[in-house]
Amino acid sequence: MKTPALHDLLGHAAQRYPDAVAVEESNRDGGGASGITYRELERLSDRVRDRLRLQGVRPADRVGLYLRKSTDAVASTFGILKAGAAYVPVDPTAPASRNAYILDNCSVASVVVERRFEERLRAEMQALGRVPSLLVVGLGSALDREDRGAPAPAGPSSRPSSGDLAYILYTSGSTGKPKGVMLSHENALSFIDWCSETFVLSASDRCSSHAPFHFDLSILDIYLTLKHGATLVLVSEDLGKDPQRLAPYIADRRLSVWYSAPSILGLLAQYGNLARLDLSALRLVLFAGEVFPVKHLRLLQAQVPNPRYFNLYGPTETNVCTFYEIPGRVPDERTEPYPIGGPCSHLRTRVVDPDGQSLPPGQEGELCVAGPGVMQGYWSFPEQTERAFLRDADGGRWYRTGDIVSEGPDGNYVFLGRRDRMVKRRGYRVELGEIESALYRHALVLEAAVVALPDAESGVRIKAFLTCRDGKRPTVIDLKAFCAQNLPAYMVPDLFAFADALPKTSTDKIDYQRLKELT
Repeated sequence: MKTPALHDLLGHAAQRYPDAVAVEESNRDGGGASGITYRELERLSDRVRDRLRLQGVRPADRVGLYLRKSTDAVASTFGILKAGAAYVPVDPTAPASRNAYILDNCSVASVVVERRFEERLRAEMQALGRVPSLLVVGLGSALDREDRGAPAPAGPSSRPSSGDLAYILYTSGSTGKPKGVMLSHENALSFIDWCSETFVLSASDRCSSHAPFHFDLSILDIYLTLKHGATLVLVSEDLGKDPQRLAPYIADRRLSVWYSAPSILGLLAQYGNLARLDLSALRLVLFAGEVFPVKHLRLLQAQVPNPRYFNLYGPTETNVCTFYEIPGRVPDERTEPYPIGGPCSHLRTRVVDPDGQSLPPGQEGELCVAGPGVMQGYWSFPEQTERAFLRDADGGRWYRTGDIVSEGPDGNYVFLGRRDRMVKRRGYRVELGEIESALYRHALVLEAAVVALPDAESGVRIKAFLTCRDGKRPTVIDLKAFCAQNLPAYMVPDLFAFADALPKTSTDKIDYQRLKELT
């Protein structure tokens, strides 16, 4: 019996649904759409596979993806997998120097690159001393041109073992350099199988692709959708950040499954006029990546009450590892975020103290995760990989998430904050996320982000950055009084700053590093 591989999902769907639309891509303005069928996507990815092999790509190599979200990007992803290589997607909106560092760090054998990025990439790679072979897209025309010059012989797709790398996703590193999270075919497939059991998609579903392909949310988007013969609807970056255009797009495209970070859902709730739209096709709303403020979740659910809502939690190293279904109605009196839930069925979880000893329910500790969905490690960082895992008495590896949780009496975990976002102030432990949660209760606050700054006299100062409803800013005196009513005195911020919008990373999370630089 052959070992399953990620690219088998496309192959099986192409056999069952050859003429169904696999990927739908809109114009940059969100208007008009073009689609590619499963048969066409399978053939196009085969051609990418054959061209990469002709360039010298071999099993276990790495191949970069440097292009905007598109049908070409989906076809290239599967073509790389079929060649037996692992794909390494980079953020096309990031500086070319950062992307060149990533591609050089994991020694890519080739890069599938959009023509607009080719010249700058070559220059940056030359500065690093090595330029890999490049496959320049628009893909169909590029392959036609290449085939006329030197036809690529067709061959069967690679049969990787379950532990072979499928992709490497680079995340921000504590050293200031991005670090590559290595995920295997088994890691990804165990997650997609869990998604299938939990969310039960069908070929009639139309699923959003809101996350960029270098973000781990894209794994669910791409592979769960194509496994079931559904249609993957690509949401461009510009459209995906504009709630006034995005809301009618979701309605017009009859999306049935939505998955994104909470930030965009909060914007849709506030500015999308959702109650006026026909969103009857939407049956699942999934969110992950950061805490969803309850006031925004309540507003969203009030306007779009029909879907089931799920809070999915997990770092890139595990993809989703716990989940929680939100009740059908968020009570008016609720102010605390909902739990992150219990473990997914393919994973095991435990809560440990700083010494790695398991803690009983109700006590605060670090969440650790084990099972087939957990990463292999960090590319070229063996010491960091070793530090990331806790070894049990039987030699089992538990990934240390760095997130502090407590287990409730119902078995669901409550997220309390990041280990690296906890500071000591006046001898007290302060979780910055708790301050943010309190600030969100203020009627005028739309977004809140809190950072800790070193201070020679007090050791640490706490600064809160806020965006406010309709530009109506509360006074600092009002904010201090409000915080005093909702927080202990030692947690009240020293400083407040206002902005029209908080800076976001390319994965739509609040960019705390940039906020610190603004101080």
